Order: sequence, then structure tokens, then C-alpha cells
Amino acid sequence: MEKHLLSGNEAIARGAYEAGVKVCSAYPGTPSTEIFESLPQYGDALYCEWAPNEKVATEVAYGAAIGGVRSLTAMKHVGLNVAADPLFTAAYNGVKAGFVIVTADDPSMHSSQNEQDNRYYARSAKVALVEPSDSQECIDFLKEAYRISETFDMPVIFRTTTNISHSKSLVEFSEREEPAFEPYVRNAEKFDCSPAKAYRNHPKVEKNLAALEAYGETCPLNKLELRGNKIGVITASIAYQYAKDVFPEDTSFLKLGLTNPLPMGLIRDFAAKVETLYVIEELEGFMEQQILAAGIPCIGKDKVSKLYELNPQRLKEMLFGEKPVVKELPVKAVPRPPVLCPGCPHRGFFYTMSKGRDFVVAGDIGCYTLGGAAPLSATDSCVCMGGGFTIAMGMSKAFAAKGEKKKVFGVVGDSTFFHSGMTGAAEILYNKGGVIPVVLDNHITGMTGHQDNPGSGYTLQGEIAAAIKIEDVLRAFGYENVIVVDPQDLAAMQKAVDDALASDVPAAIVCRRPCLLIKRIRHEKALCEVDREKCIGCRKCLKVGCPAVMIKDKKSWIDPNQCVGCTVCAQVCPVGAIAKKEGK
Repeated sequence: MEKHLLSGNEAIARGAYEAGVKVCSAYPGTPSTEIFESLPQYGDALYCEWAPNEKVATEVAYGAAIGGVRSLTAMKHVGLNVAADPLFTAAYNGVKAGFVIVTADDPSMHSSQNEQDNRYYARSAKVALVEPSDSQECIDFLKEAYRISETFDMPVIFRTTTNISHSKSLVEFSEREEPAFEPYVRNAEKFDCSPAKAYRNHPKVEKNLAALEAYGETCPLNKLELRGNKIGVITASIAYQYAKDVFPEDTSFLKLGLTNPLPMGLIRDFAAKVETLYVIEELEGFMEQQILAAGIPCIGKDKVSKLYELNPQRLKEMLFGEKPVVKELPVKAVPRPPVLCPGCPHRGFFYTMSKGRDFVVAGDIGCYTLGGAAPLSATDSCVCMGGGFTIAMGMSKAFAAKGEKKKVFGVVGDSTFFHSGMTGAAEILYNKGGVIPVVLDNHITGMTGHQDNPGSGYTLQGEIAAAIKIEDVLRAFGYENVIVVDPQDLAAMQKAVDDALASDVPAAIVCRRPCLLIKRIRHEKALCEVDREKCIGCRKCLKVGCPAVMIKDKKSWIDPNQCVGCTVCAQVCPVGAIAKKEGK
């Protein structure tokens, strides 16, 4: 059979297709994003969409499962925090057709604000947890997850990690299943979750979990590899791949694919077959804690760190003291901290904010998180999506309580505004906060790789859609002074900030300029150049934090391979030494 090289995310999309999934809804978040970017290729076989946030996506997918078709939602690990409300109730209600929630955890926080271990959500919500370890398992295990969901009447959490999501391995395709769809029949006793009905549903949840644990004892997702009786390893997910590299060839493995509930009978039998038992897992001791609680001695987090993602080198050092051999290169690479792209529309706003320190700027999650990095260093805080508005609100109330007359700017992006910013905007207005909400509208969900949102005017499939205007929403809320400004016009940007600060009525700012990397928008071809005779080497142009601007021979120089001609550096030059050269 023909083999294909797919990433884990691409394989999950293929698995959804082969499983006969009909409705898919998600919010983009690294490392899960490419799952949904890979779905449109399957055409009319399934419907897929970008939802405004993870809670909405989960509810849409769950609604489809109630409606009688297999459904999928996907998100990064922190997205499940947003979606937890419907998850816990869906566990009590159960499903009509299979319902799977993909959570992509991010050990080492490659693109996240924490490295929470979402396996605990499955245990707390009392739902099945399935963990693949490579791309083929992403397909096969996902199809089995739908059978588990329907057999045991519960949602299934399908957990991946960054290295599973983005690593590629060979897979084989199968034909698409077409599950029989029954006509919708109203079942309020099951799906209308009032307290009395939830009270009656809880015993059913416990009964289904017990049946699922029994299934785990012979489940095809759990694999026994007996090679010797000295060392045994219980492991799951990507940690299985690392452990296989590290332990001796005669090591026996119990590789678990269904990790909630754990098959304690199978684990106990395996432990009895080996002299020394290890539990190797990334991040928390999720399995180890339960195994120890069952009275089964094992070695785990006393040797293997809870911090950061594992790899064979780290594992060898932690388990056996074998330090990796590091070959020193004669030339060291220059550090390249993350910065806003050349021509980024957010740069003008953050440069303007960096000049005034008589106010506070609460930042948010997205490309614009980099507005807090040097040399801009413009933001005071960054917590979670939507927190740009609500953290700002709390800070403003704290200042008021202390008698400090300090204004606060709350900053979110356009996608974040629709995700969780609108409630914060309402909070500021309703509870009379001393906050000026600012929406950085670059027409796209930038940080996760250019996914559309309700303000971009396009759907996931690229079809034209209604584009919701952020300024109209803010005005409808009651912001009487909504200032729309091009942030790359520094004089206009400064005036917008000053006008908002001086406003006697509730004011908000929308900084609008599209991201230069949006493929469907044609941007002018231009760049800026430095007149080195005029340049006085004052280095003010470096303060805008553009990677295209640097110093050569004590004077400014602009890399023509990076410059896009945004002119922000030219606007800050005090002697007019930088100018835009058209047509370059």
C-alpha cells in the first residue's frame, strides 16, 4: 500500500476524514493549527470552520454530535481552559454521535505562556483520554476514539504534544467510513442539562468510566512489548519514542494509548513480570501518581523532571547520568530573539506607547506580545487572551483605590477581540474603568500563521464572508469616541493616543493596517535607504525595533533584503537621513 509522509496534525485531519467526521470547528493555536488547515482539501466530505474562540468551537462540535454526526474540535492546551465549561457538562450528557476534542500540549512553551498538562482535564471531567505517539497512530487512534465515544457515550480528549503535532512520519491511508446517520429525535432528558437531570446523569458517567476501564485491559490502543524481565517501562505519547531510544534492547514496554482511565489490571500484571518498573511521561506524573496510589512501586518523577519537553539526551542524563557530548563550534551563532517583523503594523503603536511612561499598557497574547520586548518594552503585563482589556481594568481599579490618577491602555488584536475581548470591552464601559481599549487590527490571526477571523471577511475555506467592523461593535457598546488610525503614521498615532487620553467621553482606538504577509493583499514594492552623509549615528532609528535597521561603521544601515518601506524608522530620524525609495 502506498505510504505518505505526514505531520501529526496532517494525520489527524486525515483520520477525521477516514472516520466519517461531518462537522469540525476550532480556534487556531500552535501547535494544533495545521489540523484545520489540512481539512479543506477533503472538500464536501466534511464541514470545517474557524470559530471565534475555543468555547464556541467546542459547543458547535458538541451540538453536531447531539445532532447525530461525528464531530471534531481542536485547540492548543490553554484553549481547553476556555472550552472547559461545555466539556464538563458534555461528559454528563453524553453523545449521540462520536465527539472528539483534540488538545495539543506545548511542553517547553515554544509558543505558549505555560506548559500545563491537559491529561488532568480528562480525569477531572471523567472522559476518555487517547494519546498517539506518531502520525500513523494519529490516524488509527482517532478513528478508534470515535468508536470509544459512541460505545461509552462520552466525549474523548485526544492529546498530542508539539513534537507529535509537527514531526512527520510515514502513514498508510484507508477509505473513508460513512457511519449511518439516524434521524434526529428529541431527547431532553439526556441533553437538557438542568440540575435535576445532571443529578441523574452522574451515576451513568461513573458506570461508563468503569466499563471503559475494563475495555482498556484488552484495548488495541494499549500495546505490550515483552523483551526481558529486568526492566519494564510504562509510557505513552511521544515519551514512548524517547524511552525506546534510551533503554536497553531487552527492556519490556507497556505502551498506553488509552490513558484515562488507566488499565490497572494490565499495569499490575506487567509490573509483576519485571524487576524494576519505570514510568516515563512528559510533564506531570499523571500515570505515576495513580500507579503508586495503587500500591505498585515504580521509578518516575524522582528521576525524570516535570519541567520542559523530554528528548533522548535529557532522558539519558536524568536516568543514567550520561551527559550528552556537545561539540563546540568555532563560530558561535548570533542570538536572534523574537521581534516584530519588518513593516509590522503593530510597531508604530508600540513605539508611540514606549515614549510615554505616565500610563500603563496591558498587553495580550499574539504577535503584539512582542511589543513588550526590547527595545520597544512598551507593555506592563501579558496574561491570557482577552486579558489585555480585563487585566487593564483591574489595574485601573487598583490605581483608583490608591488615589493614583494613572490611565491604562488595554491592548488586544482583532482576532482576540472576537475571541474574548468584547466581554472585556463591555466590562470597562459598564463598570466605569479608567481604561482605553485598543484593538490592533491587522486583518488576520497572525501569530498562529494567518487564519481568518470574523473581521477578515473570509472563511476557513477562503469563501467571502461578512466582515464585522470592530469600530461598529465598540460604538454599539457605547464608546462615543472611537478613533481609527493607521499606526504606521506616527504623527496620527500620537494624536490618537493624546485625543483618547483627553477625551471626556468613553474612548477607544482601532489601529488598522493589514499584515504585510497576507498573501491576498498586494503591497507596494518599496524600501527605505540611509543617506550616510546625513546620518549622525544617534541610533534613534534602532529604538523602533525593526530587524532591518542596524549599525554599520557607526552609522545606520538598512538591510534591503528585509526592508518593506514602512517608513517608521524614517519618521523617527531627527535629521531626515532615511528616506523611502519607490520601486526598489
